Amino acid sequence: MKKELEFQAAYLPVGVGTFHLESAEKLFHASVEMLEGMCEIAKPEEMLLSIDLLKEYLNAIHPDLLIIQNITFANGAYASEILHSFPDVPVLLWTLREPVIDGGRLRLNSLTGAYSAANAIRQMKNSPFAYVYGSPDEEKVQKEIRDVIEAAKLKKYMKHMTLASIGHTPQGFGFGRALDLDLLTSFGVHHEAIEARELIERAKGYSDEECASYLERAYGKMKGLEKTAAKNRLDFARLLKAYETWIGENGIDAIASRCWPDYFTSYGTPVCAVLAMLNDEGVAAACEADGYGALSMALGMYSTGKPVFFGDPVSLNEEENTISFWHCGTAACSLARSDTGAEVGEHCNRHIGPTMEFGCKAEKDVTIFRIGRNPDGTFRFFIAKGEALDKPKQFLGTSVVVRTADSAEKIVKETVQMGFEPHYVVIYGDMVNVLKNLADMLNMEAVVYEGEG
Repeated sequence: MKKELEFQAAYLPVGVGTFHLESAEKLFHASVEMLEGMCEIAKPEEMLLSIDLLKEYLNAIHPDLLIIQNITFANGAYASEILHSFPDVPVLLWTLREPVIDGGRLRLNSLTGAYSAANAIRQMKNSPFAYVYGSPDEEKVQKEIRDVIEAAKLKKYMKHMTLASIGHTPQGFGFGRALDLDLLTSFGVHHEAIEARELIERAKGYSDEECASYLERAYGKMKGLEKTAAKNRLDFARLLKAYETWIGENGIDAIASRCWPDYFTSYGTPVCAVLAMLNDEGVAAACEADGYGALSMALGMYSTGKPVFFGDPVSLNEEENTISFWHCGTAACSLARSDTGAEVGEHCNRHIGPTMEFGCKAEKDVTIFRIGRNPDGTFRFFIAKGEALDKPKQFLGTSVVVRTADSAEKIVKETVQMGFEPHYVVIYGDMVNVLKNLADMLNMEAVVYEGEG
């Protein structure tokens, strides 16, 4: 379930009293009205037209995002004072469009003020910040500001998030191995760890009666589960109870779970369908113990309120301009195409069930996303805009076919050459600009493919 966090953006309309205050006052009220429709806003009772008024206001707020607006021209001292009070809070700098160009008086001179503010902000933060130009009644401005707010919410969410590693990454899958200090210092995320065998032993200790409700709930979501061997059905329910209980006891938001070979060799039933159930219930669950894959999933799920797809890029179709993403069968049941439903089958290599077996539903706007590492150890975002097509299951397991806004061939060639990881998240929704803003807030590189324009 989505963790509800208190979030506050602070609106800071700074300026001086020597410009056309009637125009400024009108835009001040329009800006407040627009922002109040987006999130909880701290706002001053009047425009901040002196450093003294600004300081008084700064002492009264505790923001998660600073929205600095040049309501008129203001020199760099205003921005410097704001950054001195809140050096680590993300910044959105907002320039107002000049309301009238008639050969007469310059009413606001907001743009020159923005240059003064930007110079001070960049000198003090030495990292990117968000910037928007335009009036509060413009749709483009509203979307850009909403995307920055959403990115700031994600940044705060990570500071309240706990990611768990269940077992270790398999040999050769070290790209997904998340370290406690890296998660905490780079993202603010707390990390827990447990061995897979501990949850396996928990699962083995449950009776059939204790797990009956878990199995019944799965029957309500999955199609054809009754065809799975009775022992595997019951062992799946036991494992689901073990995972959900441990997650609840420890306040876990996302998991990176080991899968093969342990759950086949030591338990006899795959964990795939368990992860599918968790993904449907709002707990981001990545397989092959991919911690940064799980973190990528969690951000998409928190922002959209919907499950995301996790898998490998397995096929390129240059004519269709598509990339197919696939995995063994962990996709959330609610992602299944309506004509098939969330069908259940056996693992493609081990021939043991239950695993999920379906193609994912179509969606006009999707975002392909991955938090990964550069060769020097710094983090980077992969972000690509696309459309999930109405395609059936491509291979045994679960799959989704994405037509990318940019050249699919170019994306595959360049990301292979850049050494990106083999796991990606497909988010059902357009989060390109939100994630670009989040990368800036974290001072991380973003490799973005969003097509022309």
